[in-house]
Amino acid sequence: MKHIIVGTAGHIDHGKTTLIKALTGRNTDRLKEEQKRGISIELGFTYFDLPSGKRVGIIDVPGHEKFIKNMLAGVAGIDIVLLVIAADEGIMPQTTEHLAILDLIGVEKGFVVLTKIDLVDEEWLSLVTEDIKENLVGTFLEGAPIIPVSSVKKTGIDKVVNLIEEMSKEIEDRQVDDMPRLCIDRVFSIQGFGTVVTGTLLSGSLNLGDEVEIFPKGKTGRVRSLQVHGSSTDTAFAGQRVAVNLAGIKTEEIDRGDVLAPINSMKPTSMLDVKVKIIDGIDRIIKNRTRVRLYIGTKEVLARMVLLDREELAPGEEGYAQLRLEETIVAKREDRFILRFYSPMFTIGGGKILEPNPRKKKRYDKKVIEELRLKDKGDPKDVIEKIILDNSKTFPTIKEISQLTAMLEGKVKEYVMDLKEEEKVIIFYLTKDLHVIHVNYYNDLKSRIIDHLKLYHKKYPLRYGVLKEEIRSKYLGNVKPLIGERFIDLLIDEGHVKQHKESICLKDFEVKYNENQIAIKDEIINALKKYSFMPPKINELIKSIDYEEKEVVEVFQSLVNNDEIIKLNEDISLYKETLEEAINLIKDYLNKNAYITIAEFRDLLSTNRKTALALLEYFDQIKITKREGDKRSLFSS
Repeated sequence: MKHIIVGTAGHIDHGKTTLIKALTGRNTDRLKEEQKRGISIELGFTYFDLPSGKRVGIIDVPGHEKFIKNMLAGVAGIDIVLLVIAADEGIMPQTTEHLAILDLIGVEKGFVVLTKIDLVDEEWLSLVTEDIKENLVGTFLEGAPIIPVSSVKKTGIDKVVNLIEEMSKEIEDRQVDDMPRLCIDRVFSIQGFGTVVTGTLLSGSLNLGDEVEIFPKGKTGRVRSLQVHGSSTDTAFAGQRVAVNLAGIKTEEIDRGDVLAPINSMKPTSMLDVKVKIIDGIDRIIKNRTRVRLYIGTKEVLARMVLLDREELAPGEEGYAQLRLEETIVAKREDRFILRFYSPMFTIGGGKILEPNPRKKKRYDKKVIEELRLKDKGDPKDVIEKIILDNSKTFPTIKEISQLTAMLEGKVKEYVMDLKEEEKVIIFYLTKDLHVIHVNYYNDLKSRIIDHLKLYHKKYPLRYGVLKEEIRSKYLGNVKPLIGERFIDLLIDEGHVKQHKESICLKDFEVKYNENQIAIKDEIINALKKYSFMPPKINELIKSIDYEEKEVVEVFQSLVNNDEIIKLNEDISLYKETLEEAINLIKDYLNKNAYITIAEFRDLLSTNRKTALALLEYFDQIKITKREGDKRSLFSS
């Protein structure tokens, strides 16, 4: 079912609150001071039923310029606006400012309610009506109906109700399947119930028992109860005015401007990339780094406006900027905002958020401007692709991308899978998490690793490559080790590199010996064959070869890497055929005998105790034998 919020706007004392009372029978001025002074100071909330039976929420905003920030807290989530203009005064300063704000905030539906018609004659009424039409040219209300009303006499009230009914049919359904998000405009406590917050549910649905977080404060709690238009409900939907009774969070831990949403669903930020438009007709040029007041949702925060593509913005102009905030907030891409001067306070413009969690941007950077243009287009899949590209170095998860975009994880996953089908991203599964990188990052990292291996092979032609752990640490040290392993495994699976023992080398790399090295290789092997189970110490063997020691060491190590020589420890090595002979001898012995001691094995090989022990420890390691005290038996799996 569609849920509609109607809001008023207009100059002070033009009859907004009186109009709402005529529509609903209720006075939205709840404060004693409001009732005493006859002006609205805070936001007022109520509801009424349309002829179709549809219940509509209504927000009454204050018209006085001193309370403009309260007005701005109320316009978030309005579907239909009633621009209230008193017939006896016509267009006034706050009429113009409110209209500009509504235009900038993205309200698309509304009409003019021309109040207090009982105070003027027909001729004046006609003149005021024409003046209003002229002032609406170029705004979203250009050509909108103008309904003459006397709230006191109830003249024209039926027409207002019927027009709201007709317009409500044209309002698009809210994103009820999106992430629930409520911008808090009131916080109070009720004895016996505890903390209550109110606001317009901008998207999604909220249920009894839901675990929620207050952003950006990070306070978590649970939805104890829900009310919509004064009635208890199990579920509140996007487009409804909602009162949420929270368990686990104190009243003093929440402020107007905070956002209620699922736990860990949003990421606080101190910067926003935006497209900003300056109101046409203001008497001010906006220069780079102007200090401004930012109004977003129900939040007011001070910021510096860093212009990214120009030195200044004149009235009526648009441009890209980065807002650097003086405190953290949370926001979502495409959220609308309003800007006012820090001092004197008046509205200068507004716009939409292109990136809610950006990096610090350089001015006049062509890549930055192109990126913002892409995000300005509004295709969520393109935006998610760009976010993945920007964050590939950390191998972001679906959950982390969801936080950056304030989109539901399921929706983000759909876009990611589409991008995978288009071969624009690569995914890695790790336990329950799905990590994503852009194919451009993958190709860049792959090239850097391959270049590293090429240089290594050139410098060390007899080595089988770089240790896998060294590659992971150098190029993937900023992510979880298992993710780094998965990346290298993908390079292996795709045939770009291959693994030899614990080392990584290029797919077509083979150790090739020159003439000298072949001679050294033969001498080493012949010496080990000759001494069989009584090999010389490794350092003695190396020194016995009549070539440069460094070259002998390189050849010896390459033979070890190629498993032609088996290094038992730092002193003892055997030729592979000698080792195989030892394996056959011990297996044959243990097939006939239950156990073998070190002494028995020493005698079996006609060797010394040191070599016999080194061999037995090696056999334990490769699971040929199993140690039981001073004896060994055959290993049985």
